[in-house]
Amino acid sequence: MIVGTRGSKLALAQTDYIIQCLYNITNKKTDKNIIKTKGDKITNSQLYNMDSKGLFTRELDKSVLEEEVDFAVHSLKDVPTELDEDLEIVAVPIRESPNEVLISNYKWNELNEGSTLGTSSLRREAFCNYHKKEFELKPIRGNIETRIKKVTEGELDATIMAEAGLNRLNLKEYIKYRFPVEYIMPAAGQGALAIITRKDSDKKETLSKLNHFFSHQEVLAEKTILKEIGVGCQWPIGAISRIKDNKLELNSILLSKEGEILYNKKLKGTIKEAETMGKQIGKSMSEYL
Repeated sequence: MIVGTRGSKLALAQTDYIIQCLYNITNKKTDKNIIKTKGDKITNSQLYNMDSKGLFTRELDKSVLEEEVDFAVHSLKDVPTELDEDLEIVAVPIRESPNEVLISNYKWNELNEGSTLGTSSLRREAFCNYHKKEFELKPIRGNIETRIKKVTEGELDATIMAEAGLNRLNLKEYIKYRFPVEYIMPAAGQGALAIITRKDSDKKETLSKLNHFFSHQEVLAEKTILKEIGVGCQWPIGAISRIKDNKLELNSILLSKEGEILYNKKLKGTIKEAETMGKQIGKSMSEYL
């Protein structure tokens, strides 16, 4: 098999992990085809000022459709809610941490008014405002190592990142603080991977063995919210779903850019009700957009 992937260290680490998982199942080698995406080429703009649908996935998906590769590995939070009709997410492997973390030489409560925080995420910006952190916010792009370097070398006082990426790259030593998901709610699907292939692919059965049912149901609930309201990075929306004692709990929050809570809802149900719960929250949230 051939897998399509972006060329960043994180994308390659995620893809190598999937390749190893496949080898454990099939005892066969999977080759990599590195593809540059639009998101990799644009480094001077904040994501929410752009048409961000498929920014980090479109070119990979095109390679899958054109049968240049058999499947692609994506960070699930980057996957548009509307896929090409000939593609499907055939597996969501076991999810990494969905939490956000602080990268800084200072503790969170030591970052005072005027401290410089690098972020290109409208959601993270809104949560900082919600918590009355009057930072000087600066746009930041680039790979994980680049963003860490900007903090460690003093160009920025801090940045906020997804813990999953740091874990996958063995960069945990740079984590200053791990935010509870209730304090800074993550993006829908954060920490999860998506295995995408063609609906008519003869590799589907093999790839589907990578699916982790609980992880799949969690992110299904979260991403269904976005699908229902039809937005991407243009609104500060957090969503987190967790399975405990065979019950699924889904929480989602909509903020204004200034940090005002516009909508906050928590639902509990069965694991099989994940999509229904996501639709319910998405439908009611859309009235506030």
